[in-house]
Amino acid sequence: MRMPGKAPRKVLGPIVAVASLALAGGVLAGCAGGGDAFEEGEGQGGKRLTIASAQFSEQTILAHAYAALLEKAGYQPEVQVVQSREVYEPSMENGQVHVAPEYAATLLEFLNGKQNGPDAKPLATGDVETTVQRLRPLAEKAGLTVLEPSQAVDQNYFVVRKQFAGENNLRSLSDLGKLDRPIVLAAGDDCKERPFCYEALTETYGIDIEEVKPLGVNTLPTKEAVQKGDADLGLSLTTDATLQDLGLVGLADDKQTQLADYVVPVVSAKSAGDPKIEQALNKLSDVLTTEDLTELNRRVDVEREKPETVARDYLQSKGLI
Repeated sequence: MRMPGKAPRKVLGPIVAVASLALAGGVLAGCAGGGDAFEEGEGQGGKRLTIASAQFSEQTILAHAYAALLEKAGYQPEVQVVQSREVYEPSMENGQVHVAPEYAATLLEFLNGKQNGPDAKPLATGDVETTVQRLRPLAEKAGLTVLEPSQAVDQNYFVVRKQFAGENNLRSLSDLGKLDRPIVLAAGDDCKERPFCYEALTETYGIDIEEVKPLGVNTLPTKEAVQKGDADLGLSLTTDATLQDLGLVGLADDKQTQLADYVVPVVSAKSAGDPKIEQALNKLSDVLTTEDLTELNRRVDVEREKPETVARDYLQSKGLI
């Protein structure tokens, strides 16, 4: 699950148009009012398309992959990196931002809160089909079209030391629950209030959480606490490319307590309803896996390669461009 407050990964790449929150907020507020901040029209290569990305590496990689696919389909795409979904989503509704890589469960709850109020009953589940089925009507109401989800998921991932897992034959959270020993958990400071964190571990899996160390979600302090043995279990993300290097392994969420944050392309129904756009973007969804996305993140976040280079290399390896 893409959690609010998660620190963005550093964005690399000189051709990405990065907007500060103040600038992007002003530009996109202008869009909401009918301004011309995002230029429409036909260029030499076809219609210009703006692809939005929040300011972290994974989504920027995906945005560049979409851009390469759309360029091959005859469009003139441009990637614009802004601070967050709250900045770009209103401009997708009015058609001035055309495409964005999204996460099914998080987008569903974003639109649920926006349309039904902050106290609306949660709709997202751990099942991708149910989550996308519930997402599409809310997206349609907002003027958005949700395309086919990929196999790649970026959701909460509980990790342990590889040695600890091997010694206790741990492959899943159910295995950890059967271990019947007190567990120290490193996670966000709101873990006890989150149904997918403390409640899921204790009530669904029967894990005896002795202490929650408030070190954050997918932060270096959380992973180091597990690595050093100061915590038995830590909350990371499924596409974290640093886990192996730190000697950590994830435990399967075999009872589907974590929300189905599968990568899914979303387009503006008003300005990007061309079937050619859908066909181009679904090509990536057909092949992208969690393992693939983790490796792409590793190349950007660890090897410091440019997101656009990594995206193009991946598409070429799959014969898509």
